Amino acid sequence: DSPRAAAGEAPRWEEDAFGFLIAPIGRAEFFERYYEREPLVGIRNEPDRYADLLTLESLDHFINSADLREGMIDLTNHRDRIERDEYVGEEGRISRAVVAEEYLRGSTIILPQFHESTFNLGEFCRALEEVFTCHVQTNIYLTPQSLDGTANQGFPPHYDNHDVFVMQISGAKAWRIYGTPVTTPFRGERFEIGQHEAGPVTREFTLKAGDCLYLPRGVMHDAENAGDEPSLHITVGLITKTWADLLLESISELALESPEFRRSLPAGFALRDFDRTEGRTHFETLKQLIAEKAGMDGAFDLLADNFLRGRRPNRAGIVSAAGHVKDGDRYRRRRFVPWNVADDEGKLILIGPGGDLEFAAEDGDALDVALSGAPFSAADLQCEKPDGLIRTL
Repeated sequence: DSPRAAAGEAPRWEEDAFGFLIAPIGRAEFFERYYEREPLVGIRNEPDRYADLLTLESLDHFINSADLREGMIDLTNHRDRIERDEYVGEEGRISRAVVAEEYLRGSTIILPQFHESTFNLGEFCRALEEVFTCHVQTNIYLTPQSLDGTANQGFPPHYDNHDVFVMQISGAKAWRIYGTPVTTPFRGERFEIGQHEAGPVTREFTLKAGDCLYLPRGVMHDAENAGDEPSLHITVGLITKTWADLLLESISELALESPEFRRSLPAGFALRDFDRTEGRTHFETLKQLIAEKAGMDGAFDLLADNFLRGRRPNRAGIVSAAGHVKDGDRYRRRRFVPWNVADDEGKLILIGPGGDLEFAAEDGDALDVALSGAPFSAADLQCEKPDGLIRTL
């Protein structure tokens, strides 16, 4: 726990991003009661709580200064469908004029993956990745205030196929929670309007600046602007791996050593009159092999290592520092950098964001010091070339 939490104060995101989101409840209560089970609403009286992550002014500056290309901005309007080619030109450039016109007509502006365009929000996502061991992404939603008395709304009632945290930056948004037609839907399972009925409203509340909402995937919901100011919020999405992913990876590993899995499906299997008797017998054999031979650890290690390699590296400062190691300089492993070390035939492989690094086995003690998170200098590294090790890291 951070010193602020010990004193009864909510931690800042730099100290504990997850605690910052769910305060005043603790981590254990969240995972035992809410995670993948039910929504959590955090109503606070802290309008500037998220100010160093995003403001309406900083977003306006980005929209009006960045080289906006296709995929950087989307528009949506519950009352009037907007096609992407209405605001994206033939060369893939986004028309700021059309974006502004649609916004004034009541459309919601969406900025997908905005954490890749702003440092603090990117660091915030990295901090959450440490907690959930999954890719964390953001979408920014800016919904204008109503000019005709009708509340503006980006989407009809729907559910998401990944868990989200909603951080209200400015303005206010009124939320309605409905039922859960699909419990923990698959990541690739897209919601389709008309496929599931929303059902009766089970909960209503309004998020104001500084408030937060956790929504498990599968929970039907909708939201609309409330009040006479634009509503700006960050949706933080958790792109998790599931037990199905682990099991599929385990079966893939098993197939490498068991030719029974690699046999082709019978010729003509798609024909209407195909006899499936022999196929059912072979399928039962494969199920038995899975029960007898499939292992978790190899697949678990592969998913874990692929997660580490898939993180976006933070290389801030490398260009300005130019890799020079000077006497007396002190270093520390960057925050929010996941890593692991594997032994590969006498060499140490450091697995981390962006790929693997190779070190000699005798560099192990020096790596322990450098990766501990505590400050160190080149003199603290007991290895043949401490300067080279620092530059490599």
